[in-house]
Amino acid sequence: MTLTDTNTVIDPGHFRTVLGHFPTGVVAITSTDSAGGPVGMAVGSFTSVSLDPALVAFLPDKNSSTFPKIRESGRFCVNVLGAGQQDVCRSLAMKGSDKFASISWTPTNRDNPRIHDCIAWIDCTIETIHDAGDHFLVIGRVTSLEVDDAASPLIFFQGGYGCFSSTSLTAPGEADLLRPLSIVDQARSEMDAVARELGVECCASVAIRDQLVLVGSSMSSTLPTSPHTRLGQRMPFVPPLALPLMAWSEGRERDKWIGRGGEALDRALLAQAVSRVRDRGWSLVLRSDAQVRFERAVARLPLTGATGDLASDVTEAARALSLEGYEPAEIDPAATYDVRIISAPVFGKDAQPVLLLSLYQLPRQLSGATVEQYRNRLMTAAERVTAKLGGCTPTVI
Repeated sequence: MTLTDTNTVIDPGHFRTVLGHFPTGVVAITSTDSAGGPVGMAVGSFTSVSLDPALVAFLPDKNSSTFPKIRESGRFCVNVLGAGQQDVCRSLAMKGSDKFASISWTPTNRDNPRIHDCIAWIDCTIETIHDAGDHFLVIGRVTSLEVDDAASPLIFFQGGYGCFSSTSLTAPGEADLLRPLSIVDQARSEMDAVARELGVECCASVAIRDQLVLVGSSMSSTLPTSPHTRLGQRMPFVPPLALPLMAWSEGRERDKWIGRGGEALDRALLAQAVSRVRDRGWSLVLRSDAQVRFERAVARLPLTGATGDLASDVTEAARALSLEGYEPAEIDPAATYDVRIISAPVFGKDAQPVLLLSLYQLPRQLSGATVEQYRNRLMTAAERVTAKLGGCTPTVI
């Protein structure tokens, strides 16, 4: 029998990175303070413990200023948050202000706040509290529970919020993501390596009919910002977005894609850009005002329940895209470039793209020589994933 060395010191940063590969649901633990006011905290450590008796648990940080109030009340409500409730997490994370000023809620039978629009709620009394390192393990006895909205839950994964769910942009069924997600599983190690080595974010996207869907993201631990796009985010798949996913298509499929472009798109220039991507096997997008406006419109779009105005903003921003900054013909090693995205496709057995790997959050003002280094590393990763899938890279004619 092998014994574990109890004196081993684990680096906290490495611990968070490794555990970050496990997605968790997000809940709001709510109660009231001694004055009857609402208190709450968002946690990703909620779990079921027992069916008989019905027990659940969560693990608050010992440094939490909210948990002592919950502990004193002796009761709490677990609010399972939906994919569109990131704002609840932000409100509950605020310090020194009324966290519930922008949160709508009603009291449960035990006077715990039940947050409106949450997926489900579970009312509990505190059964016992155990010491667990720098956290407490709180066991709660369930007194009542209910599902209010059978929607997609909010998840926390690798430092960002997201979900694999539909938006109001007439998203395809969830079954359509099963194969892309299995491909991402095989691409994950390469994506992690690229993000770590280059100090960037490496995203994976797929095209599902008329939508572009983010299905994977790996971030360098050195990046100070959150993920560029949320997991499960969908956006209109219109030219010139994600051009490599269509560069090897012919006939009706490509015609339909081109037809989704806006009036700002020059069809002749688009054909040249498509040909350029086919010839070199990768894509480069430089910063432009239209590209930034589109990305900001997408960032404002919730993963579920988007209003008509927000969806229209995304569609209009997509149709306003031109080829400005897309697929420059030459890269001068001595020049500098403000790069927005570098992409390379992963191919399946039929020599058609099945996944697009993209670098985001690159340093500003890169030299052409550095751009080529980033491109080469990404292409190597894409080729390795293609080989792992048993895919075939198309022959350039």
